[in-house]
This record gives sequence, structure tokens and C-alpha cells, in this order.
Amino acid sequence: MYIAMNRFKVRLDAEKDFEEMWLNREVHLREVPGFAEFHMLRGPRYEDHRLYSSHTVWESEQHFLDWTKSEAFRSAHRAAGGSKPLYLGPPQFEGFEVIQTIGREG
Repeated sequence: MYIAMNRFKVRLDAEKDFEEMWLNREVHLREVPGFAEFHMLRGPRYEDHRLYSSHTVWESEQHFLDWTKSEAFRSAHRAAGGSKPLYLGPPQFEGFEVIQTIGREG
């Protein structure tokens, strides 16, 4: 399993617009091979921004990399440049290979 995360430092006056953009966007992930789940996380509020993080779970790192080269990826990110006034700097990407999972069952 592989987890891809992006951290967003969102301007305090843009929180509502940022959340609406994510909650009302067209989702292309469900049809992508290897996609497991997506979470948008709202984090702590600081003096000049609120921290958000997107968290996407994939069956493997290769599935994630294949998605980043797909038409679905291009479609999902087509308008990304238009939202820059919402952020303090660009999103910060972090990718993680899962080495242990503990679930509710067994």
C-alpha cells in the first residue's frame, strides 16, 4: 500500500472557498486502477493559515505513479493554477510506503 499526501497552507480568509472547491469538485479517482480511498483533512489553525491535507491511499506506489501520468490526473488538476490565491505557497507533497497496518479486525 502507498499513501500520497499534500499539505496546503490555506489563507484564513480563504478556508470556506478552499473547502467548497474540494467538496464540489468532479471526482475522477473511482475509475483509476489501484485507487483505494481519499480523505481531505482539516488541521490546526495558525496565525496566518489553516493547515489542510489530502490523503490518498493506493494499492501500490506504481499505481499512484501511473495515475499521475493519466488523463484522469490531468482532468483533476486542470484548474489547480486558478486556486493559488487560496494558499500560502504551493502544496507540499509527501509519499509513504505502508510498512504496517493495524485494523479493527484481527
